[in-house]
Amino acid sequence: MKARAILAQVACWASFAALVGWLSQAPAYTPLKPGHALVKLSLSHAGERESACRARSAEELAKLAPNMRAPLDCPRARVPLRVVLEMDGEPLFEAVAPPTGINRDLPSAVYRRIEVPAGPHAFRARLADAPGGAFRHEAREQRALAAGDVLVIDFAAAAGGFRFHPER
Repeated sequence: MKARAILAQVACWASFAALVGWLSQAPAYTPLKPGHALVKLSLSHAGERESACRARSAEELAKLAPNMRAPLDCPRARVPLRVVLEMDGEPLFEAVAPPTGINRDLPSAVYRRIEVPAGPHAFRARLADAPGGAFRHEAREQRALAAGDVLVIDFAAAAGGFRFHPER
């Protein structure tokens, strides 16, 4: 009886190992369709404040506790970001990203993966991050993408705005 149990256990483990071996080879995974490239748009940025700081009056300051008497009242809420990505003059992606945080005072984040046909393309990225919705940041770039290439478009205000670079 013990030999039968050992053989059954060996058969189960062998079938499990065969299944794992098959799954490591098939089905074949292709990250992109043939003849396509990938564009990744990734940014995390805090928009401007929704409204400007205002000076508190003497009466308002007197009503506050001594440790809370800041002369300026600055709302924390930030403007949602509006991001537009165009390729060859056609819209590729557009989004409005609300600020994060309980008080809507933390950066907005956008991440998008977009498959595009390989070949030469003209990209235009725009970002509105101030009250009124005007686009204050814009970049244009010409890129020839080969099949399987990955183009990353990110945004860093300290580095001058949008940056286009291949994925490393």
